[in-house]
Amino acid sequence: MSHKYVYLFSEGNAKMRELLGGKGANLAEMTGLGLPVPQGFTISTEACTQYYEDGQKINDEIQAQIMEYIEKMEAITGKKFGDKENPLLVSVRSGARASMPGMMDTILNLGLNEEVVNVIAEKSNNPRWAWDCYRRFIQMYSDVVMEVGKKYFEQLIDAMKEKRGVTQDVELTADDLKELAGQFKAEYKSKIGTDFPTDPKEQLMGAIKAVFRSWDNPRANVYRRDNDIPYSWGTAVNVQMMAFGNMGDDCGTGVAFTRDPATGAKGLFGEFLTNAQGEDVVAGVRTPMHISEMEEKFPEAFKQFKDVCQRLENHYRDMQDMEFTVEHGKLFMLQTRNGKRTAQAALKIACDLVDEGMITDEEAVLMIDPRNLDTLLHPQFDAKALKVATPVGKALPASPGAACGKIVFTAEDAKAWGARGEKVVLVRLETSPEDIEGMKAAQGILTVRGGMTSHAAVVARGMGTCCVSGCTAINMDEENKQFTLSGKTYHEGDYLSLDGSTGNIYDGIIPTVDASIAGEFGRIMGWADKYRKLGVRTNADTPRDAKKAAELGAEGIGLCRTEHMFFEGDRIDYFRQMICSSTVEEREKALDKIIPFQQGDFEKLYEALEGKPVTIRFLDPPLHEFVPTEEADIKKLADAQGKSVEDIKAIIASLHEANPMMGHRGCRLAVTYPEIAKMQTTAVIRAAINVKKAHADWNIVPEIMIPLVGDVKELKYVKKTVVETADAEIAAAGIDLKYEVGTMIEIPRAALTADEIAKEAEFFCFGTNDLTQMTYGFSRDDAGKFLDAYYDAKIFENDPFAKLDQVGVGKLMEMAVKLGKGVRKDLHCGICGEHGGDPSSVEFCHKIGLDYVSCSPFRVPIARLAAAQAAIKDSRN
Repeated sequence: MSHKYVYLFSEGNAKMRELLGGKGANLAEMTGLGLPVPQGFTISTEACTQYYEDGQKINDEIQAQIMEYIEKMEAITGKKFGDKENPLLVSVRSGARASMPGMMDTILNLGLNEEVVNVIAEKSNNPRWAWDCYRRFIQMYSDVVMEVGKKYFEQLIDAMKEKRGVTQDVELTADDLKELAGQFKAEYKSKIGTDFPTDPKEQLMGAIKAVFRSWDNPRANVYRRDNDIPYSWGTAVNVQMMAFGNMGDDCGTGVAFTRDPATGAKGLFGEFLTNAQGEDVVAGVRTPMHISEMEEKFPEAFKQFKDVCQRLENHYRDMQDMEFTVEHGKLFMLQTRNGKRTAQAALKIACDLVDEGMITDEEAVLMIDPRNLDTLLHPQFDAKALKVATPVGKALPASPGAACGKIVFTAEDAKAWGARGEKVVLVRLETSPEDIEGMKAAQGILTVRGGMTSHAAVVARGMGTCCVSGCTAINMDEENKQFTLSGKTYHEGDYLSLDGSTGNIYDGIIPTVDASIAGEFGRIMGWADKYRKLGVRTNADTPRDAKKAAELGAEGIGLCRTEHMFFEGDRIDYFRQMICSSTVEEREKALDKIIPFQQGDFEKLYEALEGKPVTIRFLDPPLHEFVPTEEADIKKLADAQGKSVEDIKAIIASLHEANPMMGHRGCRLAVTYPEIAKMQTTAVIRAAINVKKAHADWNIVPEIMIPLVGDVKELKYVKKTVVETADAEIAAAGIDLKYEVGTMIEIPRAALTADEIAKEAEFFCFGTNDLTQMTYGFSRDDAGKFLDAYYDAKIFENDPFAKLDQVGVGKLMEMAVKLGKGVRKDLHCGICGEHGGDPSSVEFCHKIGLDYVSCSPFRVPIARLAAAQAAIKDSRN
């Protein structure tokens, strides 16, 4: 038998997600539960992969199966494509394994042509509805399948409304819509050069291809990169009999959640439009009414809908997001999925489901996306400033958080302004999926149209970006990049503040404060800590960062970059004097002036962490990064050194390197100038001695980390200086103090010879930023210039500096851990590159047996949760 690519809804179930995509699997599951689902079939994700393998063609075998299933669907529905008596009309929708709201394409009312329109107009005695369906179909098909922009059709609709003196689409008559359909077809022919297709099967094949094609559209690619969705997964296509919400006032369409996706509160939350089709609610073209109003309009359907919601939530044991249509008072379910939610809502829903006995605490930990926690830790407006501020407008609070920035009107501008460091607020009539990169760059998003389930709202919630939607009080002039609100005209570059939690809009700048985290956060984190095996430390160079990280659950410092401490106050002057010294004595004299500063810094770090481990990395950057560039600073240095300005400039010029990232830096500095390592060791040990004396109950064990070692002999050489200096300080203080000397594994050779290095190193810490750079031979600072081309060519799916390359860099790490622990049983290993806060990288670190991950303070909760999820998944496997 040939391979099966197509499945009726009655042939699938929720477990077949990988094959049928999320939407198809859930339609099959709802069918199995006996819910009112318009029937149809799903073309599998394997067919999509095959389509790309065959050079973007649907091969004969798959086409034949689709044709066979059209006949099966006609038999089930009792309707036929293109029939004069009982025509079949379908929707064609995408559905990947992971939910990607608005990223791929949908087509409704497929199967229409002039003949069929006349049949359904007569049968339904509702010509207005028939022509409305047809003009929508032409518009969607042209846009999605043939890529004729929507705007041309929107302009024709606007012109028609103006000619008729009406403001809403629903006020246009059957004749107006018939005329529009004619104009649309003429527009299609002028852009494409052929007539609009009339054969329903030709239309269907075009639509299926378009959905497959949309898997590779730019907005879907960006969304996948941000959400760890592999390109190889492909999308399924769902072909489903139409249910019509636009046949009159006893019809409607809506989107609902079983709990509030912004707060997590239990109870139906959603929106409904009478006499409309699904995309009207989601696209935010008309501003809808609250779901509760549906009860007055359709009491029977509403009662049934509430029962269905309860059944689905109990069945999936999670908050559901559902799309539905009411046709002449009868309910049809079009889809259900686990609803996208804000981080606050995710925590509340997880805790509530545990309290309601629906899930265990282990399942609660697994159901939260660690990356979403980021938004909880984001700024809110300062309460005092907010009290005295008066909103200039109010709309729907679509995605929480506080945003303040300069107004921009296009996604391109948002991206460009953001790239040069400006904070921007993106103001649009409505957003569409192609705006995704601008939305990412913006602090906040404000839309004139659209409800709580519009594209802007759903995408912003997923990204954790503040969003206020449906501000109809705005009079928008996109052409001239300005809008009017409450009597004031705002131009590009003016400041605006948005409160995504209340929907309030403020003129100018309102100061923000750091977020504080409440009860449910603590509960979930408590559960996470119960299950995780990995320790979580932080990368922090200042006591303030260290304190913040400890508040968020950090168990120590995995990386303190000492060079960041050299730039304060007078120390940079002393350090520059050291660089420009001619003799060892001169260098030591300059460094001696720095010891008290460094010692003070380290004491404060130890105090902030109350005896938790602190790893201090010795000086890493090349010296040229510290030398002055301004004439006045060069003159000051020359005077201090008793040298001429020319001499100092000559020294600075001599520090220039062709490739500084591989140049005179890391342990190479300590090999050339052992006095730097001596100074830093003195400061670390003296600080530890002082803090130990003040807090006898704290277990202070300094961890000294030598960076950029590639050969064990380098480590041995620098370690000798460290040990001699440290032992002398400890002996002089007459105190008992343990310390460890370890190294960063950031050169491939160090990973390959980790068994040798472990004879000298008491711990390893993977510096995956440099290790990635050296393994790929990419410069981290320049990779941005070509990575986009790599994404387009499908060479890479992610930025290897943001998401750990588990195949190459990961293999080096795994090898280093095995070799190192084979030589030294008590060797502890961690990671302190940026990857330490990325959930998929954390899972990998758990898998290869690291002892801890270290990340920036605000990512500590993300790492704690990701570590717990990794441990739970591991125990289940």
